[in-house]
Amino acid sequence: MAIILLLSVTIASAQIKNNKTETVKIYGNCDMCKSKIETAGNLKKVAKVEWNKDTKMATLNYDSTKTSQDEILKRIALAGYDSDKFLAPDATYDVLHGCCQYEREAKVAVSTEMKIETTTGNHANHANHSDTAAAKQQVDTKLKVVFDTYFLLKDALVKTDGKAAATAAKDVLTALNAVKMDELAMDVHMIWMKEMNGLMAGAKNISETQDIKRQREIFIPLSKSMYELIKVAKYETPVYLQFCPMANDGKGANWLSKENAVKNPYYGSQMMTCGKTVETIQ
Repeated sequence: MAIILLLSVTIASAQIKNNKTETVKIYGNCDMCKSKIETAGNLKKVAKVEWNKDTKMATLNYDSTKTSQDEILKRIALAGYDSDKFLAPDATYDVLHGCCQYEREAKVAVSTEMKIETTTGNHANHANHSDTAAAKQQVDTKLKVVFDTYFLLKDALVKTDGKAAATAAKDVLTALNAVKMDELAMDVHMIWMKEMNGLMAGAKNISETQDIKRQREIFIPLSKSMYELIKVAKYETPVYLQFCPMANDGKGANWLSKENAVKNPYYGSQMMTCGKTVETIQ
């Protein structure tokens, strides 16, 4: 069994380019935990996780140019399993099967913006805070580009301009691909993991057509996912969630706007002011 396990890890490592190997502790109990931990951590040709239920130690093999230890451990935490760096959300831990509810040693959630204690005086602490602030600004800028390109897409739909909408959607997709998950704060990371596939698929599909009717149909779920993200990540100014009861074949649909005045992306000049603001996000 030991030889088979060693061979499987060796083969998996050989399939990963720029391979980096690390060993970390991940808390769990049983074979079901093993399956969930490894499934959450694995990414085809990017990351491979092997977890030992007896020692609680996991071997991480990953492409260091495409992911990181933090990103792998965050995914595992979102599946319900603590490590020494990231604490799983309580709600996720609470729904684990009874045999998987391990003894939790960590007492508080670990932030991605941890203060690093030093013994070199106030100057070192000041430098650390400056580095943290700079990193946060970089993350905020990348997310701001995502939101800004979404607003440009919305404006193109308001103008009933399918060509401009396709171009704006391509810019949304580019902005989404520029976001690095391992740099996101834990609460934003959780929403990003849940919504990113829908966001990317929506932006891609809108970019591939100039059929305004089809673009508007795809814009409905895209806006829903964007709303979930902006609620947590926030924007530099208030953002308005607006609702048109006529859209989506009379079922109604939402969109986000930087202006409180209604300009309907689902009908444009046909029914420009149809709708209302239902929530202000700030």
